[in-house]
Amino acid sequence: MRLLVTGGLGFIGSNFILKILNENKDVEIVNIDAQLDGSDIKNLSNLEHSHNYEFVKGNITNKKLMEDQITKCDAVVNFAAESFVDRSINDANPFLVSNIRGTYTILDIVTKFNKRMIQISTDEVFGSLQDGSAFETSRFNPSNPYAATKASAELLVMSYFQTYDSDVVTTRCTNNYGPRQFVEKLIPKTIVLANKDKKIPVYGKGNNIRDWIFVDDHCDAVLMSLLNGKKGSSYNISANNEVDNMTVVRKILDVMDKSEDLIEFVEDRPGHDFRYSLNSKKISDELGWKRNTNFDEGIRKTVQWYLDNPEILNDVSRTVLDSTPWKSSN
Repeated sequence: MRLLVTGGLGFIGSNFILKILNENKDVEIVNIDAQLDGSDIKNLSNLEHSHNYEFVKGNITNKKLMEDQITKCDAVVNFAAESFVDRSINDANPFLVSNIRGTYTILDIVTKFNKRMIQISTDEVFGSLQDGSAFETSRFNPSNPYAATKASAELLVMSYFQTYDSDVVTTRCTNNYGPRQFVEKLIPKTIVLANKDKKIPVYGKGNNIRDWIFVDDHCDAVLMSLLNGKKGSSYNISANNEVDNMTVVRKILDVMDKSEDLIEFVEDRPGHDFRYSLNSKKISDELGWKRNTNFDEGIRKTVQWYLDNPEILNDVSRTVLDSTPWKSSN
């Protein structure tokens, strides 16, 4: 199989590529990435001379580039996205371009050439839930510009299936964590700041709840969806591990043997959803997927990875130190 992965220098995309190539010697991967914020060429530096991996710098909105590459591949997995919610509040335009226009560009080409496409989405399309969990058929209710663009992309994907019978599958996942995550996100930011004994900003009261899933488990689900997912279907992916932000930060501090005095409560961001939750029974029943990594084990693995990568651990740039990044100017 020759697979085109977009956004493969990012957090989830790079972990997906490494997992696929480590476990499947007969797979070739072409990785298209624009190398914008959240991408890091070092994430896949060990593949630089691999015979079954090729990197192409480019943007998924570039129709000629995407058509040239897609026609040479069997399927596309679209990880490419602007994904940092705080930045979408400050300026939504890059999210509209990448998450909607980029998805449309890929959709149009895979439909024309009859290729399979896996669209990577998010639990945020369903918005905040007071109780219960969202199913694949639940109503979209996005609360921020990022989530709205991902919901829009999903609607485009489904419209192409309904109109053109396109070979498309959508996966929605809860909050990922693990190696190679962009340091502005909660878990790596906490690790980096705690390592330097700097204050760790926690939004509001720290009681916002997310379902945390180790990135390798998410990658397993994406691969199963690629190989065996039903055309036109969507699959929710969750670890059944709902934890509030304060518990996450305290767990990291405990693993690193750091004081909770480092915690600093800061102003909450606008439109901060209180709780996300997905029901993932469908992917378990239909494709046989299950979570393999519990939260304690995953946090220990994640902390150790950052400790073993000092060039990232020592990143205390302005963006990492910024406690309210949605207020930052462009």
